[in-house]
Amino acid sequence: MTAPRLDIDLGAIAGNTRILVDRLAPVGIRVTGVSKALRGLPDVAEAMLRGGATGLGDSRVENLQRLRAGGVAAPLTLIRSPMLSQVEQAIRMSDTSLNTEPAVLAALSAAALNHGTTHGVVLMVELGDLREGIAADDVVSAALSVERLPGLTLAGLGTNLACQSGVVPDQRNMDDLSRLVEAVEAARGRTLSVVSGGNSANLAWALSSDDIGRIDELRLGESILLGTEPLHRNPIAGLRTDAFTLVGEVIEAKTKPARPWGEIAQASFGHQAPRRGGGTIRQAIVALGRQDADPDGLTPPEGITVLGMSSDHLVVDVGDHDVAVGDELAFGLDYSALVRAATSPFVTVSPHTAGQTRASRTGARAENGNSKEIPHH
Repeated sequence: MTAPRLDIDLGAIAGNTRILVDRLAPVGIRVTGVSKALRGLPDVAEAMLRGGATGLGDSRVENLQRLRAGGVAAPLTLIRSPMLSQVEQAIRMSDTSLNTEPAVLAALSAAALNHGTTHGVVLMVELGDLREGIAADDVVSAALSVERLPGLTLAGLGTNLACQSGVVPDQRNMDDLSRLVEAVEAARGRTLSVVSGGNSANLAWALSSDDIGRIDELRLGESILLGTEPLHRNPIAGLRTDAFTLVGEVIEAKTKPARPWGEIAQASFGHQAPRRGGGTIRQAIVALGRQDADPDGLTPPEGITVLGMSSDHLVVDVGDHDVAVGDELAFGLDYSALVRAATSPFVTVSPHTAGQTRASRTGARAENGNSKEIPHH
């Protein structure tokens, strides 16, 4: 098998989705699976749908096009405001989009009429995180203005917290969203079909609140893919955290001094190399770089330490592991590392069907017949 590669356990993704869907269903919240971290990979999208997601969301029209081309049959939502330069594609590739700007809404209206279709709009409300959102005092008038635009239908309201400023979704801000929903419904005389409370950061609130109000949908990505919540990056009980493994090939393995020598300045990415003790270490270089992953987001195999990463070289202390050139090392990933690996043109994305064991899908590399993989834990 080729390296570097991103091994994906589709069974783990489907299973995580099913658990979250089943936990949220009793309180009346449905799940939209977010595929943006994997660039709209149809295999991952289908795993989310098998797990019970009612639709899919992505932030880029190119990824939505990939889903459509891959035969994914599910409602698709563009979860970033369409660029004015892409409103035609947004109309063709998505059923619904998240919006805040009158100019974009006007352009969407014209594009929808041009294509003879009706496009759903979810207006995003600013509730403190200071990313996208309409001010609360302007929401009712914005909603009524959407109603006057031909080719558009107001599907609902939504918000996004935690991504920009780390604002925690709680009872107060979710109640604020519910009150705005009721105000809009009173003004328009019709019920909204979507009240999108946020992302994976909302899970703790949604599963512990005594009153979720009008919230009826969450957009879940990180929790499904990695089994973690984004507020503190803690594992979610019952979910798999090993759906993704980044595998790299060793291209050098030598015993070297633990400390560099000579005058020390900045390293390749402007950082100062950490000072280490004396003596020697067993050092290996893996053919992975910052173009492929975030070094701070990698979890190496037990007993192996990441020492540094340049554009194309990942340097590790392999400790007592017997590592040779041609061996593969397998790393766990956090969300930052996953996004970069999935979007690197140098990393082969390798999804595997549910039910395959780790041993059956990895193991020795076929090219040289004697290489081994050291998995992360």
